[in-house]
Amino acid sequence: MPPIIDDRRRALPALLAGCSAVAGGAAWWWYHRLGIVLSHYDTKGHLVVARRVFDSLTPGWKQIGAVWLPLPHLLNMLPVQLDPLYRTGLSASALSMASLALAVWAAARLVLRLTGSAAGATVAALALALNPNLLYLGTTPMTEPLLIGLLWLAVAETYDWVQSGADRVPSRLGWVLAAAAWTRYEAWPVIAALTVLAGLAAWRQGHALPGIGRRVWAIARWPAVAAVIFLLNSWITVGAWFVSSGFFVPEPSLLHQPVHDVGLVLWGARALGGVTLTVLGLGGAALLILGGLRARAEAAAWVALAPLAAAALPALAFFQGHPFRIRYAVPLVAALTLTAGFGLGRIRRWPWAAAAIALGLILVEAPPLSPRAPMVLEAQWDRPAAAARQAVSACLGPAYRGELVVASMGSLAHYMQELSGEGLRLSDFISEGTGVIWELAMERGPATVAGWMLVDEQGEGGDVLAQRLRREPGFAAGMTPICEGGGVTLYRRAARPALARAF
Repeated sequence: MPPIIDDRRRALPALLAGCSAVAGGAAWWWYHRLGIVLSHYDTKGHLVVARRVFDSLTPGWKQIGAVWLPLPHLLNMLPVQLDPLYRTGLSASALSMASLALAVWAAARLVLRLTGSAAGATVAALALALNPNLLYLGTTPMTEPLLIGLLWLAVAETYDWVQSGADRVPSRLGWVLAAAAWTRYEAWPVIAALTVLAGLAAWRQGHALPGIGRRVWAIARWPAVAAVIFLLNSWITVGAWFVSSGFFVPEPSLLHQPVHDVGLVLWGARALGGVTLTVLGLGGAALLILGGLRARAEAAAWVALAPLAAAALPALAFFQGHPFRIRYAVPLVAALTLTAGFGLGRIRRWPWAAAAIALGLILVEAPPLSPRAPMVLEAQWDRPAAAARQAVSACLGPAYRGELVVASMGSLAHYMQELSGEGLRLSDFISEGTGVIWELAMERGPATVAGWMLVDEQGEGGDVLAQRLRREPGFAAGMTPICEGGGVTLYRRAARPALARAF
């Protein structure tokens, strides 16, 4: 049976979530002053995908796309139609802050339910809320905060369901699982692990095999339906069930190196959270496993191990040659805060002293708002190029008169968002998502349909337009390069395009 929680401790998760929201707001103000809330190119890409559902030459539901999962963009697609929210990303940042506060609430509630320890719950919550990498991501339009919030809520709800012994899954849990499955791909192995662990807990609690099967299906069907809908959308949108390649150049040092790739994920978690959090998190995970093996009543706690399965996706991506990104270890370090809180919650003598020492060491190794936090540094990789691209913006902006612009959204979505400052809308661009108009530009040449063309010469070896120009220099016939910056070249048509803005 779970520990009995008195009314005073029952209010602790809400108090800690409120502290997380305040910390998130303060962090947003700090990073906004530094000008790095939108410095990661993916932040701008997420804003573009959300906005293009309505602001596009070919608006509609297909603009949700098939590479990124859709929920973050569905939640943001209406707010970002307002130019101030689109240019600053403020509404999407607010969603991230709220998501981290939700994760803090769910983590504290779960550790309290598992151990009855307010000290353990406080460490789990504050290690999550004050980690500089998570704190930074929680101020941006990135999708990791929403993923963590939904998954932690799903784990807490699943624990309550497993403890209840009921076959029927509460609808709120089903919807949370489906929402997580539509947020980021890391949710898929976590949900799979959560389903298996719920089944193992039921077996450990003495349920018969048919009953276990019913319970597993009851929890798995919600995210399974969500995944099938996404795969169908992918097939309808791009003609492929699942897009797993074509958006990165394989890194030979990572390709097919399983031991090295798994070690790289663990190294990333240690770099993000520090040695203390990593050791406490792995130790807490071991205690969770042993507790369930020792006592049937503690088997339900195994579901708290599920977030550790988030490590599977980056390990697989690195195995396939995806370049290393420290961001891919973020869900794992968040999972370690949960198991670390559980481990500390098992301490019965001087629990607050142990919690204070552990939290102090964690914050010394990963201080909040640290300018050297790995995620903060990685997010600024594109800043020099963004500064250099201002030369292109200065060249395009004063001369732009509403002509269409050919550009690859797969490579330059972040720059399209930047150009909103020059008055360009997404409906001014011909890109892959515009269907037959893009195909016409690729078949007859950009000068037949547009007055301008933007080419990314450097990113991932050059975008599709750069590669086409290298193969066929005549592809840009009728257009002349007029300026360059940050790896982007701007072409201008010498005369009026054959197809003016008729779209």
